[in-house]
Amino acid sequence: MANQQKVAVIGAGVMGEGLIAALALAGVAPSLITIVEKRRERVAELVTKYGVISETLNEAVGSSDVILLVVKPQDLQELLVEISPVINKSALVMSFAAGKRIDFIASHLGTKNPIVRVMPNTPTSIGLGAAGYSCSAGVTAEQEAFISSFLSAAGKAIEIDESLQGAVTATSGSGPAYFFAFVEAMVDGAVALGLSREDATTLTIQTITGSAALLERSGDSPTTLREKVTSPNGTTAAALASFSEDKLAEIVARAMKAARDRGEELA
Repeated sequence: MANQQKVAVIGAGVMGEGLIAALALAGVAPSLITIVEKRRERVAELVTKYGVISETLNEAVGSSDVILLVVKPQDLQELLVEISPVINKSALVMSFAAGKRIDFIASHLGTKNPIVRVMPNTPTSIGLGAAGYSCSAGVTAEQEAFISSFLSAAGKAIEIDESLQGAVTATSGSGPAYFFAFVEAMVDGAVALGLSREDATTLTIQTITGSAALLERSGDSPTTLREKVTSPNGTTAAALASFSEDKLAEIVARAMKAARDRGEELA
């Protein structure tokens, strides 16, 4: 799909803005990106910042070649029913609503539009997201190329069978919150050992971000890097032994399963 086709972004919150930035990076001209957003001040902000266009919902979905649905899951059904009579029947529909399946989208839209279900995460807003996407049978090779190019501009993206969307939700979709919770715990632990909260926060964030960069750049596996920093009977070994005694791996696995199961309940 050529990058000079019109794209509508329905919902321009934090995620919507991240996707607008990704579209621009993927080569879509700002004049071909249309936003639909109820908050007038938000519309003005994004039009000024990115040079995009603002239209009514009916105008946008009726004339766009790609439609991004960036709304809350509980609002998706009403939106689909509303746009069904006016949607461009050949447009690619990309849903970013967590938990909502392709068959749910198709049944409430009531058209034969090609559909893509995407599970993004919050780092998408800074171009460092991780997304898993699943395509309906009607998605063409040209559209798939656009999807890959666009989502890759927002971070990293992989195509998966829709049956694995719950696993993606539990891994990368909810994953940032696990990370932030661990950072919070490290900061609190450092404060309990006597550091000021300011110093504890500085050291923890730098340690976490530095370790993530090392993991990405070194080419080593997490296991290898863990082993490199762990001297026998040393301080790190003592901490890791404590994690093991508390069954960290089982705690994480149970949490991810809970996220997956809840996502399936909400579908």
